[in-house]
Formats: sequence, structure tokens, C-alpha cells
Amino acid sequence: MDQTALKNIPAHVPLVKEPWGILRTLQAARRNVLEILPEIATRQPIVSGKTGKRWHMVMDPDTLRHILKDRLEDYPKSDVTKNILRPAIGESLFVAEGTHWRWQRRTAAPVFSHRNIQNLAPMMTTAAERCAERTEKSIGRGVDFYEEMVRATFEVISDVTFSGDEGFDRSAMHNAINSYIDQTAKISLLDILGAPNWVPRPSRILSSGSMKQMKSVADEVIDRRREAATKETPDLLDLLLEGEDPETERKMTTAELRDNLLTFIVAGHETTALTLAWALYLCAFDPEVQNRARTEAQAVLGNRAATAEDCANLPYIRQIVDETLRLYPPAAMLSRTAQKPDTLCGREVRAKDTVILPIYALHRNHLLWDKPNTFNPDRFADPRAINRYAYLPFGDGPRVCIGASFALQEAVIILATLLAKFRFSTIPGKTPKPVMILTLRPEGGVWLKVEKA
Repeated sequence: MDQTALKNIPAHVPLVKEPWGILRTLQAARRNVLEILPEIATRQPIVSGKTGKRWHMVMDPDTLRHILKDRLEDYPKSDVTKNILRPAIGESLFVAEGTHWRWQRRTAAPVFSHRNIQNLAPMMTTAAERCAERTEKSIGRGVDFYEEMVRATFEVISDVTFSGDEGFDRSAMHNAINSYIDQTAKISLLDILGAPNWVPRPSRILSSGSMKQMKSVADEVIDRRREAATKETPDLLDLLLEGEDPETERKMTTAELRDNLLTFIVAGHETTALTLAWALYLCAFDPEVQNRARTEAQAVLGNRAATAEDCANLPYIRQIVDETLRLYPPAAMLSRTAQKPDTLCGREVRAKDTVILPIYALHRNHLLWDKPNTFNPDRFADPRAINRYAYLPFGDGPRVCIGASFALQEAVIILATLLAKFRFSTIPGKTPKPVMILTLRPEGGVWLKVEKA
């Protein structure tokens, strides 16, 4: 690709153009999981190989529907995924399978109803106002908006999860989560080689102390809340405490509540913070898009922060969020383990083969998207024109992300509020690098200069 064309393409990961061995693959995966993706995965419906274990990367929408919806039970989450996540979130919704997953899903689904999400929106608006106040103090200077968005979204998730718990150490919880993602969510050589689950992974043993502390803090908050009076506007913890499986009338124990709360906290703030940070980078990268978005936001909001009621009147802001999730999906790679022999895209799949869903490659596949590496929010002007299984930032099928609507509402509220008030521009030499460990983060931060709109 010539240099002129590259200038029109935002930050991306150069993909592999030749086969690698186990050790080189491991080195790349521990540095940045996306670096092990073959470039051909952006031009083919399926790519197969063997690196210790047989694997298949699937980028075909119909086949992805087969895996995520039609044959869900035959493609559970891979052992590697479970080994990485289980120390932090136990057998919660994100990790559990079969009957144990189904009853938890039935119990938690009403918590994320449209009405409940709208009721929690004022906390999002408040966080957007605080974020704008901090940004106002940085006018004329460079700001790392990845760190700022992490702060804003952690305020939201802690407010909607532990509202009224002044004794809850939010900073300690935040630091424990970051430590976990940085140190223990990396792939081990034992994972690559397909070693059994009972073989210890050293990095995950070393992190057990901070995990135990985080769980202990959450348990204490849950136990205190059981004794507290019901609030007028219940938060996520209140709603989960009240929830029960409509089929079995089973309620969650303290441990089950804690593991699911930690799942919502980790997923709820990290993924939305990443979406917002990358969205601001993209708006700075393309001033025309930013100007159009600002015009829309100012027309709807004036000088106030956005609310849930405004979201329907901010379609272009939503398109920017959708396009950001296409280019930089927080969960950029998913993996499953085939339980039975199958055929995918005409390719033989054996039981125990790893089936990889490389969302990053799917969203940049030339068979599915026009100029897939470019930033163009107008792709989402008509959502019906998008093949549902070509765009999977939240997964799909029965295990689609339970908090997707929550995350989208929060992202639109905060992004619209900031774009209405400020103008963002890139800083030479400060281009963020997309790096995936557990989520797709901007290495080096998202440094942008801030000016008054």
C-alpha cells in the first residue's frame, strides 16, 4: 500500500504474511494477540492451521451464525479463555456453560431491561458532566483521553453498581482489575501447546493475592447491602439481589452475585472506555467527521450534557460509535472449542479443535466491507444494510453481551457531551497503537489536544 493511502487509514495492526512457529507465535501473542492474525484472514472466509493444536479462524457470517446461534452447545468458550477469566470472575455468566449459564442468564436479563438502563442514565449524565469539567481545565494542552475515559466510565459503573456504599474502596478495586488484565490475561506457552487445565500457569498463580482482596471487598459490600433498606432507584446490585430465575425461583448466592458483579464491572467500564477513547481519536483523525458530529450534538444539547432521552436524536454520534466498534472492537478475538466433528466453510473440523472468531479480521474483511480499513461512519446510516453476523462487537446469539444497550447508551451520552463542548486534534508522534491482551487497548494512550468548540 502506498504512503498516500496509508495516511488516510487510522491506527491499525500490520498482520502476519507468513506462517510462524510456536515460539514466535507465543512471543507475539504475549505482546499483542492481534499480531498472530494472518493477513489472509481479511480476504478469506476461513483460515486453518496448526500451532501446537489444530485451529480454524472463521470470518464467514453464515458460519459464524452456525457457531454462535445454531450450534451453541457444540462450541463452548475455549479452555484458554476460561483459564484466563475464571480466577477473576469464577463461574459467572461470561464463563459458565450449559444449565449453570442458562439460569444465571434468565436471572440477570431483567436487570438490563430498557427501563432499568434508562433509570441508570442520570449517573451517566453526571459522569459526562464531571468529565467535561476536567476537560475544560485542560484546554490548550494535551490529554491522555484513554486514561480520562477509563476514569469516566469507572465512575459510571461504580455508581450504578455500588451506589450509596461510601465505604467501598473504588480505587483499590480499579487497581486490582488493571493489575489482573496487565499481568494474568496473557496467553501462556502451556495454552498454545494445549496443556491440560490442571497444569498451573505461573503468572496466574502470582496474581491470586490481588484477586482474593478484590473478591473480599465485593463480598463485604454485598453482605452490607442485604441488610440495607431498599432504595427508591435501585442500582445493579439491588436489582441482582432481588432477581431470581423465573423457572426455578433460584437466587444468586453471595459468591455468584460477586462473580457476576465483577464481570459487569470489568466488562462494563473497560470496554466502554476503550470505545470512547478510540472514538475521540478517530474524530481527531478526521476533522470533517468531528465537525459534523459537533453540529449535531450542539443542535440537540446546546451547552448541557446529554441524557438518555437525547440518544434517539443523535444518530450520527451513534454511527461514530458503531464504526469505532467495527475498527477497534474491545473483544477483538474470541475462541471456542469444538465438541463434535463438524464442517465449517467446507473445512473438516474435529472434536477439540480450536475455532477462533477473529472479530478484528472479520470487521476488516474485504469480502464483507468496502475499503474496510478506512473510517467511515456513514456505513451505519442504515443499520439494516449491515449483515448481522459480519459485525459482532458484542457477539451474537443466545450469549450476546447482556450489557450491550447499557454500553451504547453510555458511549453516546459521554461522546456527544464532549463533542458539543470541545474540539480535539491529534498530536504529532502520539499515534496510539492497537494492542490486544484481554481487550483492544491503545498502547501509549490516546493523546489529543483540546480546544474550546
